[in-house]
Amino acid sequence: MTIWMPARAFGGVPVGKFGGNGTMAFFLSTFTNKVDKKGRVSVPAAFRAAVSQSQFPGIVVYRPLNLPCIEGADMTFLEQLSDRLYGDFGPFDPDQMSVATAILAGASQLSFDPEGRVMLPNDLKAFAGIDAAATFVGIGRKFQIWNPEAFEAHRAQQMAVAADTAPKLPPFGGGRP
Repeated sequence: MTIWMPARAFGGVPVGKFGGNGTMAFFLSTFTNKVDKKGRVSVPAAFRAAVSQSQFPGIVVYRPLNLPCIEGADMTFLEQLSDRLYGDFGPFDPDQMSVATAILAGASQLSFDPEGRVMLPNDLKAFAGIDAAATFVGIGRKFQIWNPEAFEAHRAQQMAVAADTAPKLPPFGGGRP
């Protein structure tokens, strides 16, 4: 079934099919977990629950374009990103190909082991500076995986920006402040 998203969210275009229960995963909160000697890290239970109805039993991770971390989501998010790229640019547009190559071509599908762990790709771990621990950060429809110290610095910076930006946002529901 094709879902129409509100114009504000996705430009009012059909963005493809949602996962098993009709919803896209939603990620909240922050968790720091150890990376074991074999390079495995436990995905937070809340994140595993969020993707449990997805067509792919795991997570998809990729290198973001502007931050020194790993980004991840469920398969539905990446399918919608792909649909949006093709819908906005067309399949042969150089800009579409650049973004698709940067994100989709470098994405890795990671299945959970019986304990809910995944093996993060070595190139992504090195890029994000992840070694002994990984901080999982839920940011809505996707999440990030950071080196814990780097995330604390990033969080402090983001809190300062948010303190300045939040008062300028329109009120929820379109009403007056």
